[in-house]
Amino acid sequence: MKKLVATLATGIIIAGAGMSSVSAEEYQVEKGDNLWEIAQENNTTVNDLVNINSLKSTVIHPKQKLVINEEKNEIYEVEKGDTLIGVGNKFGVNYKDIKEWNNLDSNLIVIGQKLAINGTANIGQEQVSQPAEAVETNAPVEAEAKTAEKTEPKKVEKPEPKTETAKVEKSNDENTSKESNPEGETITVSATAYTADCPGCSGVTYTGIDLNANPNAKVIAVDPDVIPLGTEVYVEGYGRAVAGDIGGGINGSEIDIHVGTKDEAYSWGVRTVDVTILN
Repeated sequence: MKKLVATLATGIIIAGAGMSSVSAEEYQVEKGDNLWEIAQENNTTVNDLVNINSLKSTVIHPKQKLVINEEKNEIYEVEKGDTLIGVGNKFGVNYKDIKEWNNLDSNLIVIGQKLAINGTANIGQEQVSQPAEAVETNAPVEAEAKTAEKTEPKKVEKPEPKTETAKVEKSNDENTSKESNPEGETITVSATAYTADCPGCSGVTYTGIDLNANPNAKVIAVDPDVIPLGTEVYVEGYGRAVAGDIGGGINGSEIDIHVGTKDEAYSWGVRTVDVTILN
């Protein structure tokens, strides 16, 4: 795959959270390219490419120019009610990256604390020694095949965190009910079901999603030539999911949905369903 063809530089932007500078690199699409491969080559994600380039779908064309790895160098001051996840969502980055850029040992952030976004400002942890008020974010269930080392945060009186598994299940239920008429390109496929709970199964998908850690994760196995890996979809009768796996028996207009138990897989059987591409 051809590497980046140009480097673009823009000026200074004054944002609500502080001063920011923006730089970006371009990539010219070649015949046979897809967003998943381009994202892997350039250490980014399909979602980031779609958002940065304001794409309406994951379909790309030869000679099309894509902005790669747009960098926004921000300094953000934590406000009341902020969480790491919320700050990450505000700037379109992962909360774990914010922890790494700022050398944070836990998910605890405090009012008035200054956070470097995209890791370009060397701020560290010296901002607030005795905070008057602190907020903590609940770490989401991460689809990864590894266990992160945990460090106990400073003791601050706060409510017990709720389990993220319950949030994921509730979110999936809400997505299923709210997206009965999703917008996007729709294809009709033959759908079977599988479970990670089987002898000899690692439980980790082709893209690294740990299904053992979250047996209720909405993931489908696809043919990447039909539905690129990393694409968000809405599956009729299943709900909102991510194309995060492949399979030897999945070819063309076929998918395999992940379910938590063998009974659910048997109950699903083989169905003809509509799949709507959401990004």
